[in-house]
Amino acid sequence: MRLLAALLGVIIILVGAAPAEAAAPVGRTVQLAATPGVDITVPATVNLGTAFVGGVLTGSLGRVEVTDFRGPVNPNTWVATVSATVFTTGGGGAQRTISNASVFYWSGPAVQSTGGGTLVPGQPTQAQAVALNVTRQAFRKTSGNGNNRVAWNPSLRIVVPTGIVAGTYRGTITHSVT
Repeated sequence: MRLLAALLGVIIILVGAAPAEAAAPVGRTVQLAATPGVDITVPATVNLGTAFVGGVLTGSLGRVEVTDFRGPVNPNTWVATVSATVFTTGGGGAQRTISNASVFYWSGPAVQSTGGGTLVPGQPTQAQAVALNVTRQAFRKTSGNGNNRVAWNPSLRIVVPTGIVAGTYRGTITHSVT
């Protein structure tokens, strides 16, 4: 088993009018497993903005980076995955929930990389976006050894259903690497 680092970020979706109270910032959580040498970092919190009921909201999650310091381990491959919770406002419920099947992710290409090996984006373009109702592959290193680093700037597209109430919707996007 390799290092598993999960960093949680909150995404705020404003549907219709914004509520009067401001949301408190949410911190990051890091979980480490047995094998040292691989790390993943993501932004702590992202606000995607405002969308209308029945509309679509698209935005960037910010820079995600995997760093592998295992050096001579051969091969030192890894897979970064991404998943999402449902997005809710208030106490949740049928008219206060956006399903994670309505949350689409694409990694885009690497925006920066160092070291050797073959780096493969999960979804290079928006046309290849995948729903986050199950865990998906975000990026991977398929061959090579030596220290390496790759960063990408993933995006989300959220289809806002009709019939939900206006409010600030929160959910968690989790990236991990194994």
